Amino acid sequence: MQNSDHLRIATNNPEPITAREKDTHKGKYGKVLFIAGSSNYLGAPYFAAFSFLKAGGGLSYLATPANVAAFIGNKGSEIVFVPQKNTASGSISLENKQQLLQFSENVDMVVIGPGLSLNKETQTLVKELSAEIRKPLLIDGDGITAVANDWECIKKRKAPTILTPHLGEMARIVGKNIEDISKNKINVLQNTAKELNAAIVLKGAHSLIGYPDKSVFINLSGNPGMATAGSGDVLTGTMAAMFGLGFPIDDAVRMGVFLHGFAGDLAANDKGEDGLIASDIMDQLPASLKIYREEFNSVIEDHYHSIYII
Repeated sequence: MQNSDHLRIATNNPEPITAREKDTHKGKYGKVLFIAGSSNYLGAPYFAAFSFLKAGGGLSYLATPANVAAFIGNKGSEIVFVPQKNTASGSISLENKQQLLQFSENVDMVVIGPGLSLNKETQTLVKELSAEIRKPLLIDGDGITAVANDWECIKKRKAPTILTPHLGEMARIVGKNIEDISKNKINVLQNTAKELNAAIVLKGAHSLIGYPDKSVFINLSGNPGMATAGSGDVLTGTMAAMFGLGFPIDDAVRMGVFLHGFAGDLAANDKGEDGLIASDIMDQLPASLKIYREEFNSVIEDHYHSIYII
């Protein structure tokens, strides 16, 4: 990246992924707690927690309402479930707070938000957990809505925080309309990441990754077919997996964004962009890691020959 104080923008030039050790175990590849899901949203927690495993993560724990755990388990039996008491509307109850805080102490990262719903009690739970969880925290989806009106719970955190808004969610974060943000994405992202002391992935065509030091990376992988329900949840799991593989948190965010896009490009190459769904992207994650690890230079030069510092 340029050292200039004025120009802190670069393309998302990814890092090599080392091969797995021959003598290893699942604990070496990260333990992540996903706090996600509700009776109306079964796909989001599944895609987030299962994509973590498909992208190379070790142990995926899913704290989700007890009344929906079995349905998600039918699709993702490799996920370890942590059933939660639910509200009358089928979302995670505030009663679970202490149990979740205690559980979070035994994992490497916490993801909160996918499919949690906008239930008032659950939204309160998200805000309180965000302030008190002491591990790296990735906030996505309904979790962003929960903290959008009270950013103090984010600003005071000592452990790293990652936010993954799309443009509509970013508009709620900064209190501006989408058109104004679209005209000035870089500046808005830089200022917001610094103010909230968080890494922010602004999702969209050529997603932008911003950090508190005002550095911004422009991602070049991915395609329009990835604009589909559940794609963002796959991204969430992929970023968590990169942290589990040992990348420092800032690099894990960048790597997750790149590999998510690369998996989407492999899926589009196989099936076309039209009708691409989240499971198509997720199913390409193992192949994307294999190809990326074994053919790093050709992936960068042949698939994304335009990656260069700007």
